[in-house]
Amino acid sequence: MKEKRTFMDVVWRVLLYAWSLTILFPLVWVIYESLKSNPEFFKDIWALPSEPRWQNYSKAWNQYGFGQSLLNTLYYVGGSLVLGLFFTTINAYALTRMQFKGRKLIWGLIMLSLFLPGINALVPQYVVMRELNLTNSLTGLILLSSLGESVFYLMLLGGFMSSLPMELEESATMDGATLFQKFWRVIVPLSTPGIVTVGVFKFLGFYNNFLAPFIYLSDPKKYPIAVQMYSANKQMEFTADWVTLFAGVTIAMVPSIIIYILFQKLLMEGATMGAVKG
Repeated sequence: MKEKRTFMDVVWRVLLYAWSLTILFPLVWVIYESLKSNPEFFKDIWALPSEPRWQNYSKAWNQYGFGQSLLNTLYYVGGSLVLGLFFTTINAYALTRMQFKGRKLIWGLIMLSLFLPGINALVPQYVVMRELNLTNSLTGLILLSSLGESVFYLMLLGGFMSSLPMELEESATMDGATLFQKFWRVIVPLSTPGIVTVGVFKFLGFYNNFLAPFIYLSDPKKYPIAVQMYSANKQMEFTADWVTLFAGVTIAMVPSIIIYILFQKLLMEGATMGAVKG
């Protein structure tokens, strides 16, 4: 049966198309500006490039350090993601699937952190990191990022885990499974969509994280992509080489787009299931 569309459906559809254009157009504009020469860019910012200048990308990769910063980002984001995702998963399991004294109090304290501005922890964190000799270190940054827990991720993954039947764990217990085996072999595989959803959100958070790397890293050779973008932008004040900066911006977008394409289906499934059953 064909669905009948009303006038308001058409209006909403047009509005959504217009909204999507406001997101896509700046991205497309940056990409084709990255293929121009600087004189072409300053002559007309809306015109298409007369001839694609792919060398802007090699210049951004080598001269402006985007290649090294992308490797630093891979190490920082990869390490933070693996450790942080493990801690979030096991914390969500403990707080939603296990019964122990003080569980509600712990949940309450975690929820309280929602109302505390994170900027308050900046100075104490820096003092602790400095005393442990973890400043100016990507490994120290990984520890700082992965050990800090987010209430939003706990609630999202906890809501997903709490929707799983308790009989699954009871059957595993009857088969002689230990607590960790029930978590690792029963809960984790069934929670894959929720874990992937949290993983993608964490990836975007770590990948776009600017403040912590900017504060804790003093060596430009250790900068991740977000700080390197800022550093390259500062250089533009003296060189005005905007097309190379646009090439660097395009390079920085590639990993996020790849992650979204690979995990789009699991991301949508995990987000909607967690929202409905949580």
